[in-house]
Amino acid sequence: MIIDIHGHYTTAPAQLGAWRDLQIAYAEGAGEAPDPAALRISDDDIRETIEANQLRLMDDRGSDVTVFSPRASFMAHHLGDLAVSETWARICNDLVARVSQLFPDRFLPGAMLPQSPGVDPKTTLAELDRAVNDLGVVTVNINPDPSGGLWTAPLLTDKSWYPLYEKLVEYELPAMIHVSTSCKPQFHTTGDHYLGADTTAFMQLLKGDLFRDFPDLKLVIPHGGGAVPYHWGRFRGLAMALGKPELEEHLLGNVYFDTCVYHQPGIDLLTGVIPTENILFASEMIGAVRDVDPRTGHYFDDTKRYVDATGNLTDERRGQVFEGNARRVYPRLDHALRARGL
Repeated sequence: MIIDIHGHYTTAPAQLGAWRDLQIAYAEGAGEAPDPAALRISDDDIRETIEANQLRLMDDRGSDVTVFSPRASFMAHHLGDLAVSETWARICNDLVARVSQLFPDRFLPGAMLPQSPGVDPKTTLAELDRAVNDLGVVTVNINPDPSGGLWTAPLLTDKSWYPLYEKLVEYELPAMIHVSTSCKPQFHTTGDHYLGADTTAFMQLLKGDLFRDFPDLKLVIPHGGGAVPYHWGRFRGLAMALGKPELEEHLLGNVYFDTCVYHQPGIDLLTGVIPTENILFASEMIGAVRDVDPRTGHYFDDTKRYVDATGNLTDERRGQVFEGNARRVYPRLDHALRARGL
C-alpha cells in the first residue's frame, strides 16, 4: 500500500474562499460576521473537486490513501482573533472530514487547530477533542508561528505547549509542524517561509529536551525537513556544542521527515542521510509546486517516482517509507485502515 501522509484540500469549492473573504473583511472592521450556516457546499461539489484533482492524480501515480487536512496556507492564524480562528478551523475540519466520509477508502482526515498569536496553545484543546472524537482525525497540524512570519510564539519546547502535547500523546496522535501564510512580503509563503520554518522547528527541538518529558510524542517535519538533511553535519556539530546527545538519540525517536522534495537528487540526499525509519512518504500534491518539470516530463510533486528510483532503498526499506512507517507513527491511521480491511 502507498500511504501519502501529507495532503491538503487545496482544491476546495470556491464557496469556501468566498466565505473566508467575508470573515476576513469582518475581522478587519468591514461588514458583519458571516454565518457559518450560510456556507453551502454540497456532496456533489466535494466529489467534483476531489475526483477531478487529488483522486485522479492518486490513481495516475499509484498511491492508495492520502492523509488529508485543510489547506495550510488558508489556516492564516494571524488574521482576526481567537474567535475567528475557532470558527474557521471548525469549518475547514468539517469539510475535510466530509471528504473522508465520501471517499472512505482513499482519504483519512487531519485537522488544523484554532491557533491565534499571543493566545495560550491550550485554547486549541476543545477543537482537538472534537476533531478526534467526532471527526476521526488521524493527525493535526501545529503552526509554530501563528503570527505569520513574525515568530512571536514561544519555542515548541516551551511548557505552554505541554497541555497540547499531553493530549496528543493521550490520543496517540502525531502532529505535523506546518506553518501557514506569511504576512511579510520578504518571504514567499510556500518557498522560503515554509522551508525556513521547517528548519527553525528542527533547531528549536534540537536546543531543548522536549522528548525527555514526552518520550511518546511524535512530530513530523514536512518538506523533507527544509535544510536539515542537507546540513546534517552542522546540526550534529551544534548538538555537540550545546551538550546534547547525538541526533539519533536526541531527536530521531520522535521526529520524522516526509518526502515532499521535488527532484531526484533531493530524495537521494534525504534517503542517504536520514534513517529509513524516520522517513514517511508524502507528496503534498496540487500544493506549492503544481507544474510539469520540463526536464523529466513529469509533475514535480510526483514524489513516488523519486522514491521508486533512488538507489538508497532496498525493496523492504521502500515498503517502510511507503506504508510501514506511516502505520507505526500514525496509530489511528493504522486502526482505520485495518477496520476497512486494508
